[in-house]
Amino acid sequence: MDLVLNTFGTSLIKENDNFLVIHKDGKQKIFPDKIKTISISRGAKISSDAALLAVENEIEVLFIDKTGKPVGRLWSVKYGSISTIRRKQLDFTFSKQAVKWIQDIITKKVDNQVALLLSVSTEDTEKNKILDKSINRLNDYKTKIKSLKGEIVHDIAPSLRGWEGASAKIYFEVISQILPHEFKFSIRSKHPALDVFNCLLNYGYGILYGKIEGALIKAGIDPYVGVFHRDDYNRPVLVFDVIELYRVWIDYVVINLSIQKVIDEDCYSIKKDGSYWLESMGKRILIQSVNDYLDEIIDVSGVSRSRSEHINLYAQKLATKFMNLSEKNK
Repeated sequence: MDLVLNTFGTSLIKENDNFLVIHKDGKQKIFPDKIKTISISRGAKISSDAALLAVENEIEVLFIDKTGKPVGRLWSVKYGSISTIRRKQLDFTFSKQAVKWIQDIITKKVDNQVALLLSVSTEDTEKNKILDKSINRLNDYKTKIKSLKGEIVHDIAPSLRGWEGASAKIYFEVISQILPHEFKFSIRSKHPALDVFNCLLNYGYGILYGKIEGALIKAGIDPYVGVFHRDDYNRPVLVFDVIELYRVWIDYVVINLSIQKVIDEDCYSIKKDGSYWLESMGKRILIQSVNDYLDEIIDVSGVSRSRSEHINLYAQKLATKFMNLSEKNK
């Protein structure tokens, strides 16, 4: 399970080699082997003994901001990065292999977007016409992205960035049209969100950032050395690269919550500047929905694992890719 402490005043302590959650409604004992990660929001507390218990059991402890994104973490030294992987990672970043790697990621992202749009087709003939037209345009951009040539990622970055952005705009325009009226949006707004849907999406992506960063760290990869995203100082930019493979999982969860109208006015607040923020109830619903979805077993390339475990397996394969980089492939 993923333990989330996001209620002001909640505490996590150690009691007899177990965790004890103390909140306004009482206490709850949890065995360490039942927990995969612990996420702590502002206003919640963890004791040093509980933190050490988490480290001893290789449980990630994440400190998250109000958007759901991790701003700090504790982890076991058992899966710290080794210098060999880090050196190879840097070599890979400036190799021709990196060009194909990022092209594959972005084309896979577009494939995922197309698949999701196909899964939400309706009986409305006019909406389906718009859907078909948008899917054709997405496939056109995918073809352009695959055709890019360059020796290093910098050579293709401007075109790749432009076409990725254009395809994302098409994708989200269609998403908005298929949503119930109260969840429709005019633009993809990040921080702050300007509507309920983007508010949910941003927080969901924040959860995903944390899981991907943790998977990279466990695999011995430095999440701060990016390939396509390389200009953000002191940010885990490799996470921004890898997350493109998995954003559609969050999209799917948020779209379904919206279509089912699970989120109501008690789940979010609107500030004076017009920005939307999730409140405790909304966070609870979204976090549970995302974790349930990531715990589902799916088949990827003949391997049946939970979605969360597939992220870990990908990170391990990426570390192997870095280590196998040869002089002739640079």
